[in-house]
Amino acid sequence: MVVTGASSGIGLAAAVDMARRGAHVVLVGRDPDRLNAAVASVGAAGGGRTPPAYRADFARLDDVHVLVDHLRQRYQRIDVLANNAGGVVAGQSPTADGFEPTIQSNHLAGFLLSNLLREQLRSGRIINTASAAHTMGTVDPSDLRGSRKSGMWKRYGAAKQANILFAAEAARRWPDIMSASYHPGFVRSRFGAGIGVNLMTKVTPFAKTPEQGADTLVWLAATPRPQLVSGGYYEKRKLIRPNAQAEDARLAAHLWDASMAAVGF
Repeated sequence: MVVTGASSGIGLAAAVDMARRGAHVVLVGRDPDRLNAAVASVGAAGGGRTPPAYRADFARLDDVHVLVDHLRQRYQRIDVLANNAGGVVAGQSPTADGFEPTIQSNHLAGFLLSNLLREQLRSGRIINTASAAHTMGTVDPSDLRGSRKSGMWKRYGAAKQANILFAAEAARRWPDIMSASYHPGFVRSRFGAGIGVNLMTKVTPFAKTPEQGADTLVWLAATPRPQLVSGGYYEKRKLIRPNAQAEDARLAAHLWDASMAAVGF
């Protein structure tokens, strides 16, 4: 199981849980110090077996390519890819690749990673960490570079909507791979790091623990495939319906094609 955004929060909690279950977990994170600490935690949960870990900053698509080179060399098969990296980004200045940073870190990087690992993922699973925040924005496949300015939360909502659309379209195009997205709930984590504030100050008593937030991710990774709906959107282990835009098959196809062009396919 490959987990992105695995150095803290939901990703780390999911990696620890899966390691306890005996899974071989590969960690991907951006911050070297947090990633090293995550390796120790996951290793302890897995009975002392040190998990492989790779540093990758999803604000740089070159990092995704380097990550894939490492994974391809080491693994012929990947059972689960958890596209969990992402978060709220305050600024709208384009990334080094020229894209709006929220859509790149939350969607395009994971989309690229999934496509580059397509062969390794045959008969496997792709699980995207989405959010109920998808109702707050509308993804525009024709403007992944962010030429039209919008508010921070609308950009985040659009990126989370992209996660749901990607999972649904992957299920249609890649029937041999079980693909799903899920809403983890509001989780006590580093979620607000991208905007320079601690979002938990006033809402911590009402926030889930990372372990609670990771529960549906782990369940989607471990549940027998016949019990799951490929392309589905889940919350609290239950299949639910996202908003109408996130169910729009034409929008999903348009986003897929635009994303393919954006990442260089």
